[in-house]
Amino acid sequence: MIICLCNAMSDGDVRAAVAAGAARPKDVYACCGGRAQCGCCTATVLQILREAPTAANGA
Repeated sequence: MIICLCNAMSDGDVRAAVAAGAARPKDVYACCGGRAQCGCCTATVLQILREAPTAANGA
């Protein structure tokens, strides 16, 4: 599902960026070859970042 129309980023793109080590929205945009523009997708990007398994939460 496309979550960022400005950068044509899908939720899969964001999850792949997070799996590759992106820890902040800025990192996600950079990993996907884009940058924050209108900001409408930032809440969704943050939600995916928070849901991602990390070493801190036992994953």
